[in-house]
Amino acid sequence: MASRALSVGEVIDQQPLSAVQIWTIVLCAVVLTMDGYHAVSMGFVTAPVAAATHIPLASFGPILSISLIGLMIAALGTGPIADRFGRRWLVIGSEIAFGLFSILNGSAHTYNEFLAYRFLTGLGLGGAMPNVVALASEYSPKRLLPAVVSILFVGMPLGGTICGVVAREVIGTYGWQWVFYIGGAVPLALAVFLILFLPESAPFLAARKKDPEKIAKLLRRIAPQADLTHVDFSKTTDEAARKGVPVRHLFTEGRALGTVLLWIPNFMNLLLIYFVNSWMPTLLREAGMTTSQGVIVTSAFNFGGIFACFLEGPLIEFGGSFLVLLIEFLLTGGAMVGIALLTRSFVLAILVALVSGFLIIGTQAGLNAAAAKFYPTPIRSTGVGWALGVGRVGSIVGPVLGGIMLGAAWKPREIILSAAVCGLLGFLAILASKLVRGVSTAYDAEPQVSTPSAVHVK
Repeated sequence: MASRALSVGEVIDQQPLSAVQIWTIVLCAVVLTMDGYHAVSMGFVTAPVAAATHIPLASFGPILSISLIGLMIAALGTGPIADRFGRRWLVIGSEIAFGLFSILNGSAHTYNEFLAYRFLTGLGLGGAMPNVVALASEYSPKRLLPAVVSILFVGMPLGGTICGVVAREVIGTYGWQWVFYIGGAVPLALAVFLILFLPESAPFLAARKKDPEKIAKLLRRIAPQADLTHVDFSKTTDEAARKGVPVRHLFTEGRALGTVLLWIPNFMNLLLIYFVNSWMPTLLREAGMTTSQGVIVTSAFNFGGIFACFLEGPLIEFGGSFLVLLIEFLLTGGAMVGIALLTRSFVLAILVALVSGFLIIGTQAGLNAAAAKFYPTPIRSTGVGWALGVGRVGSIVGPVLGGIMLGAAWKPREIILSAAVCGLLGFLAILASKLVRGVSTAYDAEPQVSTPSAVHVK
């Protein structure tokens, strides 16, 4: 009996990771490293900038949040564009824009200049994350997707850790401006590598019925051992490209409640990540630590996230998204209580920050993997982008709330302690996904991927 025609996605699912796939995933991880660097950069320089410019410390909430508004706008807007025109050039354009605007941050002297440049920096970078998640997901076999997306997000805490090292080394010697100059030069150099080596998504090209010869050439690089005789280069594994506004499809075909229950934990978790990275150095300094100690504790938070990203995928494969994320959110609340109670002990604060970073950043890697698997190829960038975009609202709220509470004379311990509420609300949202029967959610137990007719191998 003749073998049925296979889709591009099915070929990728059946093959081991090739050098092209690994290289693409690595490039995507490097892009996210710059996102992680950006996430903490302003938090590390807030105190030196306030001293140099005489901008009141309590008024830095909007400066810390305005770049996140840009990130949110770009995440929401570029997902549908990428699902229509492709991921590659949006990622490249985001890196170029982010690099240029980040350098401008180093030239800011006034409150309004910081607001403008931070917004533009966020707008430049915001299009990168949902599209590198979609691109890496579409270059990964389904069986490896949770692990690949989780490892991909090593870039975010790694970038935060690198920024902490850079800030500690350059601020005292060269000035706070060099945190931004370095953070802008690296993305511009990276953009050159992306132009030369980052491919477009083969499943996306197939979903959009692009040139079969172009797709075949790309697929031969991805799966050099596969015989492509029985591959239909216009066939998609999940659905054909959808008509109309892409965002609408996040709420069709039984995905509406699942989408909402994915957005709530993203909101809570990104609020926590950006709250910690934006205010922790300053709050610890106000609690009695030195500026250097505050930077080290915050870097430990991001360093803990590096280990979490490596382990999150295997944990999800073993226990499922629902159980792993439920436990992580529950423990996150306890970890924030621990930091609040240990602000006077440098060593204990480092240890609790490591655990907190492992839980909170690991949770975000798990949420991103769940979103990438929940949404099919034609709307994946839109689905991931809107989940992250709604999460960015939380990331905006976090720094602003920190500034408001600091201005209202809350003690650092009280401010940090209040963040534990986010862990509880994320826990309740994921728990609710199991209480609603007959609804597909991103936390469902993943079914075994059926093996279609084998791809002929030379």
